[in-house]
Amino acid sequence: MPGHVKAGGSKEADPDPAEFLWISDEMKREDGLKPYDAKKSVWVPDGEGGYDEAMIDTVDGDKVTCKVGWEPKTFKSAQCMQVNPPKMEKFDDVSNMTYLNEASVLWNLKARYVAKLIYTYSGLFCVVINPYKRYPIYTLRTMELYIGKRRNECWPHIFAIAEGAYQGMVNSGCNQSILITGESGAGKTENTKKVISYFATVCSSGKRKEGEASLEDKIVQTNPVLEAWGNAKTVRNDNSSRFGKFIRIHFNAAGKLSGADMVVYLLEKSRLTYQQPLERCYHAFYNLMSDQVPDLKEKCLLTDDIKDYWFVSQGKLTVPSIDDREDMQYADEAFDILGFSSDEKYDMFKNTAAMMHMGNFTKDFVPVGKEEQAEIKEDINAQKVATLLGIDCEWMITYFCKPKLKVGTEWVSKGSTCSNAASSVSGIARAIYERTFRIVVEKCNETLCDPTMKKVSYIGVLDIAGFEIFDYNGFEQICINYVNEKLQQFFNQHMFTLEQEEYVREGLDWANVDFGMDLQKCIDMFEKPMAFLAIFEEESLFPKATDKTFAEKLMSNLLGKWSQFAKPNPRPDPDAHFAVIHYAATVSYNLTGWLEKNKDPLNDTIVEMIKNGSNELMVASFADHPGQPLEAPKDAPDRKKKGGGKTVSSYFKGQLDDLMTTLYKTEPHFIRCVVPNTHKQPGGVESDLVMHQYQCNGVLAGIAICRKGFPNKMLYPEFKARYNILAAKLVAKAKNDKAAASAVLDGAVKMEKDKFRLGHTKVFFRAGILGYMEEFREDKIGSVLSWLQAGARGKASRMQFKKLQDQKLALYACQRAIRSSMMAKTWLWMQIWLAIKPNLKCTQFGKFKKEYEDKIALAEANIDGALDARSKVQAVYDGLAGQKNELSLALKSGGSAVQDIIDKTTRIEGQAADVQGELAGVVNRIKGEKAQKVALEGQIGKINATVAQLEGEVGVQEGVLASAEQDRADKDDQIKTLKDEIAHQSDMITKLGKEKRSVGDGRQKTEEDIQAAEDKCNHLSRVKGKLEQALDESEDALEREKKVKGDVEKAKRKIEGDLKLTQEAVSDLERVKAELSGGVARKEKEGSALSAKIDDEATLASKYAKQAKELLARLEELDEELVIERGARAKAEKSRTMLKKDIEDIASRLEEAGSSTATQVELNKKREAELGRIKAELEELNIAQEGTLAALRMKHNNTMGDLGEQIDNLNSNKVKSEKDKAGLELDLRDARLDLEDAVKGKAELDKTGKLLQGSIVDSNTRLDEMARALNEAESTKKRLQVENQDLNRQIEELEAAIANMNKGKISVTTQLEDTKALADAEAKDRAALLTKFKMMSTDLENLREKLENEAMRKSDALKALSKAQAEIQLWKSRYETEGMGRIEELEGARAKLQAKIVENEELVDVLQTKVANAEKSKGRLGTDLDDISMEYERVHAAALITEKRAKNFDKVLGEWLSKASDVTAEVAASQDEGRNYSSELFRLKAAQDEAIEQLDIVKRENKNLADEIKDLLDQLGEGGRSIHDLDKQRRRLEQEKEELQAALEEAEATLEMEENKVLRAQLELAQVRQEIDRRVAEKEDEFNNTRKNHARAMDSLGASIETEQRAKGEGLRVKKQLEGEINELEIGLDHANKANSEGLKSIKRYQGQLRETIQLFEDEARARAQISEQVGISERKAAALSGEVEESKALLDGASRAQRQLQGDIADSRGAVNNMQTINGRDMTVKRQLESSIHTMQAEVDGMLLAAKNAEEKSKKAMVDAARLADELRCEQDVAMSLEKDKKLLEAQCKDAGARADEAEVNALKGGRKAMIKMETRIRELESELDAENRRNGDIFKNLRKSERTIKELTFASDEDKKNHERMQALIDQLQGKVKSYKKQIEEAEEIAALNLAKYRKVAGALGDASADADASEQAAAMRKARARSASLV
Repeated sequence: MPGHVKAGGSKEADPDPAEFLWISDEMKREDGLKPYDAKKSVWVPDGEGGYDEAMIDTVDGDKVTCKVGWEPKTFKSAQCMQVNPPKMEKFDDVSNMTYLNEASVLWNLKARYVAKLIYTYSGLFCVVINPYKRYPIYTLRTMELYIGKRRNECWPHIFAIAEGAYQGMVNSGCNQSILITGESGAGKTENTKKVISYFATVCSSGKRKEGEASLEDKIVQTNPVLEAWGNAKTVRNDNSSRFGKFIRIHFNAAGKLSGADMVVYLLEKSRLTYQQPLERCYHAFYNLMSDQVPDLKEKCLLTDDIKDYWFVSQGKLTVPSIDDREDMQYADEAFDILGFSSDEKYDMFKNTAAMMHMGNFTKDFVPVGKEEQAEIKEDINAQKVATLLGIDCEWMITYFCKPKLKVGTEWVSKGSTCSNAASSVSGIARAIYERTFRIVVEKCNETLCDPTMKKVSYIGVLDIAGFEIFDYNGFEQICINYVNEKLQQFFNQHMFTLEQEEYVREGLDWANVDFGMDLQKCIDMFEKPMAFLAIFEEESLFPKATDKTFAEKLMSNLLGKWSQFAKPNPRPDPDAHFAVIHYAATVSYNLTGWLEKNKDPLNDTIVEMIKNGSNELMVASFADHPGQPLEAPKDAPDRKKKGGGKTVSSYFKGQLDDLMTTLYKTEPHFIRCVVPNTHKQPGGVESDLVMHQYQCNGVLAGIAICRKGFPNKMLYPEFKARYNILAAKLVAKAKNDKAAASAVLDGAVKMEKDKFRLGHTKVFFRAGILGYMEEFREDKIGSVLSWLQAGARGKASRMQFKKLQDQKLALYACQRAIRSSMMAKTWLWMQIWLAIKPNLKCTQFGKFKKEYEDKIALAEANIDGALDARSKVQAVYDGLAGQKNELSLALKSGGSAVQDIIDKTTRIEGQAADVQGELAGVVNRIKGEKAQKVALEGQIGKINATVAQLEGEVGVQEGVLASAEQDRADKDDQIKTLKDEIAHQSDMITKLGKEKRSVGDGRQKTEEDIQAAEDKCNHLSRVKGKLEQALDESEDALEREKKVKGDVEKAKRKIEGDLKLTQEAVSDLERVKAELSGGVARKEKEGSALSAKIDDEATLASKYAKQAKELLARLEELDEELVIERGARAKAEKSRTMLKKDIEDIASRLEEAGSSTATQVELNKKREAELGRIKAELEELNIAQEGTLAALRMKHNNTMGDLGEQIDNLNSNKVKSEKDKAGLELDLRDARLDLEDAVKGKAELDKTGKLLQGSIVDSNTRLDEMARALNEAESTKKRLQVENQDLNRQIEELEAAIANMNKGKISVTTQLEDTKALADAEAKDRAALLTKFKMMSTDLENLREKLENEAMRKSDALKALSKAQAEIQLWKSRYETEGMGRIEELEGARAKLQAKIVENEELVDVLQTKVANAEKSKGRLGTDLDDISMEYERVHAAALITEKRAKNFDKVLGEWLSKASDVTAEVAASQDEGRNYSSELFRLKAAQDEAIEQLDIVKRENKNLADEIKDLLDQLGEGGRSIHDLDKQRRRLEQEKEELQAALEEAEATLEMEENKVLRAQLELAQVRQEIDRRVAEKEDEFNNTRKNHARAMDSLGASIETEQRAKGEGLRVKKQLEGEINELEIGLDHANKANSEGLKSIKRYQGQLRETIQLFEDEARARAQISEQVGISERKAAALSGEVEESKALLDGASRAQRQLQGDIADSRGAVNNMQTINGRDMTVKRQLESSIHTMQAEVDGMLLAAKNAEEKSKKAMVDAARLADELRCEQDVAMSLEKDKKLLEAQCKDAGARADEAEVNALKGGRKAMIKMETRIRELESELDAENRRNGDIFKNLRKSERTIKELTFASDEDKKNHERMQALIDQLQGKVKSYKKQIEEAEEIAALNLAKYRKVAGALGDASADADASEQAAAMRKARARSASLV
């Protein structure tokens, strides 16, 4: 691949990419010397689409005279653009330049391109210019420059964009996408390959099986295969991708590669059967013919000449820039790496070769007979095709010539002509190629997708064909251009629309800018109903449709209705049928053969043969095709053919919609590829071509908005968290996050106001400012870190000094102790004391004291808990004892009361007649109490059931979560099986194709209806508010209106008639107004259309003149190209003659030399073959030159003819435009006259409208007078009626008071007591809920404390790790400085010894091996350091995730608590409401019964009770009034509820009626009329208000008619404001819906998040254990190294005695050894600290064990209490049963008393008034006793509920204790396992240390032997020198 080939071969280093990435200093100096004047230097147009630099000479008004070079030229001032200063020459980011005019942008990119800098930033995207040359900027050396760098830290490159996407994915967790777009030949595919290779190299997972290719290699190796079968040569590009692909590269949580997949779009199948003369078919066919694979041609039945195959030889056969042999080698190797088997690979080749043979097969058909039946003259090609496809040849020929069709139940053979048979073969060939290509892609996806690797996020790379404009534009071109329209719209929405909407939403001072890049109209022209694609689909489904009908339908439905659809331009394609105005240009399309391409018909009989053939790959390719089965499937006999309704366009649109959906869910990164010139010349730039691409790609508009806008943004919390360090004090003082951000930017950074903006939720920065903020922050962090390091170093030095000082003092103490002990050894008294001392207790005082202190501390620690437990138990005991005493008292009093009742009933048998009525009332009350009790018990049961259900749901959710984890693994296994089911789903897709379109139309309609309904809903809400206000005003007078309703009916009918007349008059006026406004609007539109036509004609005339000039310039260029081509041909002829001469010389030399041996003969043969090949190439070159010359001639003639025709057309169009202009001016004059007439007519209508308004006002005044008189009469009548009602009511109240004198008071008192009891119960329940809430809050606080403790432990571990890393770095630096210095000195000594003695070479080898070992140890230390750093990063990331999830947990807990409080409030409200309703019902029934009974009593008492009535009227009147008021309030509340429900139903009905948008206004008017009629019918009193409102509406309507013209502009402004408010309301509605859905899901997330926090806690513990383990390993390594240093010290001391020359070196090594000892000492201190931390952990474990034991004891106590409470509950139940029995006895006795009362009724009547008084008093006593008994019974049931509640709480607490105990036990087991693993690791490390020590000793021995040999050699040398001296003396 380009850029990956090294200059010097594979063993040399990668070349330096510096000159291709950044500007050198020399280049900067040269740019700085360029002449520049800020006031005079300007850019002027050069006439060819580019610009020249000039100097202003003179300025004359609007004209400027400039010197271009030395030539003066005059330009308009608007054409002159300013030049940037020299320091901005070749800027990396165009958007940061001072002047951003088009000339400056073009010059900057052109200058960088000429300087070999092909990458340039332009705001938020990167511009790439195709270099047409291979630069070494894609090597591994270049990748290392961009790894881990931000965009502003490195130079422009595609690797920087890839790295930015990767960092965005890792930091934010969002999926990323890279959109590489541009024209064909701009280098999109190459840049895509570079991005993939970058991710494969940088993000390598490192996981691979032995003998298997890695995932990175597989991803990279997909390119050769896809390029071979999907790329071809076009006119503009030698290696153009003829399909689109979207490659998703998946990553795991650690940011490493975990797989990839790809989706392909719109493979160009038509290229297989037809190529243009200057194009070539797909590369795969030419790769097969390259002889790279030896036996391939034999297996594929191919010859040696590509021209033998017609399908692939219609255009070019070779491409100079492509080596087919090399590509074949890459593809063959790629198949192996991707995991293709040998059979699959050769089946691919066979299928490809079969298509080549099919091309020849199409030429073998000949007509036979009159019907021209197709037959085969020779079956050679057919046999080859059948052999490769694995089917029978004869049947294949038969079915191609006579395919089978099913007519009814019979199979019939249909004859085919030669053209039909050939097209059938071509269709099969295209289908085979496409399906084979899909199989290859699916196989690649299966290979690249590893199900065992977890995929968290992905980066998608989109590579799809760019915008194409050819001479002949067909079906493929319109599909590609449609895709580019969608992608450009996506870019606009991301860069322009969404960006500016966010500015407005955030409240920035920003005016929206219209960049003219909205492509929605063109996209709607394709996608809307009855638009282009819909018509295309409809015509494809009609069997009789033709290209002509298709073109006519397009013209009739689209031309004139869509502005983007136009008539075709006859040039360059005179046969084009229509044109589409795209964002880039207007393209004319030829729709010949589109319907067939869209249908893509196949011969089903041949497909059935292939499916039953022996070629496995072919069978797999057509697996989803139904073929032509002989029998219909049994399970679905009526099923349609699979894929029958699926067309190419619908399939492609579905893929495109999926792609756009995927892109909108990612964070995009844009890369724009640019074609610099059309000649593929390196360094050449065609300015007009480049500027056209910049305009189409949105580069210029992107620069403008980046310069004006704020591309970088950050939320306030993130800004505060990241930049808090810059101004911590100011941030702490700030009131909110916005003020904090302002303090940082204004106070600390002191940034200019124009560089940033503060929004509602975000901070916005200009382009480039965020990099400045990062640099400022890094400087601040660096200063803080340097301060911390200084403090840490000072602390470490002081600790070391203190340690040395303590060691010195300890040595003194040790010396004294040793001296004393030596003296005491001989002292006899000391010996006696040492013998006696162990037996003395006084010496063990400290031990005893410590034991007692420990016991006291333990008792003090546990005494609070014991006291609390005792107080709780005592409280429970006191409560139960009180309840027991109350029950005993109740039982005693109940027994005595029963005895009293029995005694008293015997004495009042005669008075039982009057008690009968009272007894019935008592029985009814008892029944009501029972019903109320049953209802309350039912409610309690329901609540308990709901609680149990919620607990069950929590358990179920936990089980579901566990099962979900298992299901995830199962689903991964099911993915493969689901792929097979995907094929079956295509049936449903085809059936739903039509439904999808209809649903799409309906969806659009419903969206519009929904919008209208929302508007109507807002209107109805306002109307509803007004109606509710009117309802509140009329509620008080509602009852009084009903009585006088009949009298007002006649007046109402009259008023209704007048109202209808006025409404009809208003509607007529509105209709006249609408007609007038419509006429004015039409006239205005006609006038604007006429003026637009005039302007268009003028612009067309100027455009045609400009085109004529351009064509003349183009003609001159063609002449120059012709001259250049002739010169090139002459040069080619000269080179040809020279080559011929060289060939002849070589041949003569070969003949002279001859061949003496067999090798020379073979060489001669090879040379002859080369000569033949060279001759063939020369012939091909000659043919190519002649062809190009002929093409140029034809092109020149055609251009000349076209120019003449264009000039004639321009002249004729000019004459026509002038005529049209005159006619349009006349039309405009007539239109103005008509407009004046219309204005006059409107003024007259306004006058008539005012007259009508005057008459309406008079009628309204008359109506007011009539209504006023009517109201006065009604008010007098109502006043009299009210007075009459008041008198009647007073009489009734007196009677009711007399009736309710006895029973009303008692019932009120009993109900009051019941409500008090219920309130007490509710208060107790609320207290219980509060205790539970407090328990949950305490648990939450405990969890938070645990998290904080873990965070502190984590920070301590990180501090220890950082300290260890610092020491390792210090150790490493010392080793590199001092150790490497020592090595150099040893090397110098070795050189001296070699010069002296040759035998010491062995010693040198030993030293070299030692150095190698040291390097290995250094590498190991480096790898260990890297591992530790990676582990730290992972732990840090996990900590951040834990903190985020803890915050989320707090939020969820808050939401849960708020919901719990809401639920409790709702429960309380519902209970209160139920009690109120039950008490009200009971009160009403009792009052009714009492009234019936007391009526007779009151009549008998007559005047005797008059005095008592007067005394008790004041007391009982209040009770009666309160009952009456409560009843009235209840009725009013029910009425309000019914009215609210009715209003709600009416609102829902109106929403449903709004679905029809056509009748929207009529429905609104009808709804208002119905509402008015209903309100008038219900409340006649409201008529006055409605009449006044109507009068005001009429006045406002007249005023609006008069001021309509003036308020037009104001209405437009208000409309825009309303649209903005509607958008904001929609956004708020979406947020509210999201919040609601999140609230519903929060309950389910709660358990999952808690489990995740626990798991993260365990992960943190494991990470901490791993860190401590690594620290231990480093300590053991340090200890081993210290031992080695000590041994080396001893060896060096011995060597110093032997070799005096190395004494200085030994002294230095001693110093190094001392340093190592100090480092070892530090490591020992660290080790001791870690040991202490381990001891603390063990202590914590012991504490946890104690806590677990205490929890067990508490649970046991709770179980005992629960058992005791259960026994008490049983006792209470027994008591309740006994009370029930007594109650039954009382009821029986009451029945007997009733019988006796009947007998004594006669006596009671005779007894007189005294007996009645006694009886009433006795009845009151009995009722009071019964009420007391009921209250006691209620208290018993309440105590029973309390005991049940306490039992549940205790069982819940015991379950929680058990769970905590189990968790603690599991944690203890884990810690014990970790301790065991630590012990094993320590033992292994000790063994490794022992082995290393043995090796070191062995090496030391060898070093000693070497030193001895060195001494011996030195002595021998000395003896030789002495002998030489003696010999010289002699």
